Amino acid sequence: MATMVNAYAAHSAAEGLIPTQIERRAVGPHDVLIDIKFSGICHSDIHTVRGEWGNQNYPLVPGHEIAGIVTEVGSAVTKHKLGDRVGVGCLVNSCMECENCLAGDQQFCEQSVGTYGALDRDGSMTQGGYATHVVVDENFALNIPEGISLDVAAPLLCAGITTFSPLKHWGAGPGKKVAVVGLGGLGHMAVKLASAMGAEVTVLSQSLKKREDGLKLGASDYRATSDENTFKDLRKSFDLIINTVSASIDISSYLGLLRVNGTLVNVGAPAEPLPVNAFALIGGRRSFAGSQIGGIEETQEMLDFCAEHGIGAEIEVIDATQINEAYERVLASDVRYRFVIDTATLA
Repeated sequence: MATMVNAYAAHSAAEGLIPTQIERRAVGPHDVLIDIKFSGICHSDIHTVRGEWGNQNYPLVPGHEIAGIVTEVGSAVTKHKLGDRVGVGCLVNSCMECENCLAGDQQFCEQSVGTYGALDRDGSMTQGGYATHVVVDENFALNIPEGISLDVAAPLLCAGITTFSPLKHWGAGPGKKVAVVGLGGLGHMAVKLASAMGAEVTVLSQSLKKREDGLKLGASDYRATSDENTFKDLRKSFDLIINTVSASIDISSYLGLLRVNGTLVNVGAPAEPLPVNAFALIGGRRSFAGSQIGGIEETQEMLDFCAEHGIGAEIEVIDATQINEAYERVLASDVRYRFVIDTATLA
């Protein structure tokens, strides 16, 4: 039987989020019901509910950084049991049969289903984690190890995997020099993860106001990009650059910071194009690449890695009535470094 649950939703692109109730589907044979304890606020939530990435169907409940407890399992579920600590990230379904799914890259499945604002395979629209409960296919619920508390684990389901995946793919580790552009929700996780992988990490930020934070998080150097000497001093220094900012930057200048065969990976998603000077690539056989989240298996690997190394997000826990204020603070870069909603305040 479908169930009505409390949630916070946007009813148009121009309005703030308000309390509402949404229907969660009945638990099917392969589903789990999750009592959501915490839900992170991602900048993507803001872009989506405000229609900045395209038209949306309203009412819309955002949230794809979900951590909670399994309270019901379907008759055929084998991966989870009652009481398990689980998380749900940016995906809640895929075809599970295509080349990408079989390779563990469900995020690239042409039939992948986002956690909110997407047409699910049963024809319903998905609604996200700013709610008390969610029902998902067992294959898309991740085990959160006991070594991580649920509040700091929630942002790992997006910010964590979004940075872990390119760091792993492009070989961050001992002997490698990694630069992280921006120290925000994504950037602070990139610093923590790259440092734990054994890389030498430098933060490249507009100013030095977060320098102390960056060094505490694991960076060995912190430079201001507003200082033109930064691009002279660090020329040809890095094997890998992770750009986490969702704003236009001079990509060609940053490419000049790469060594021969180095790669600049964009995980931030600005609305406007990012022009590139071809000679900035040709001159050092450099690459300009992109990356988005990771597959289910890799996300589980990330969670296990974080538990092993004692890594969680730096968070500010809020109650549901503060969501709209939190959105404005995210846009003003006034958070260190991720807002997390205590969903008990939705009851």
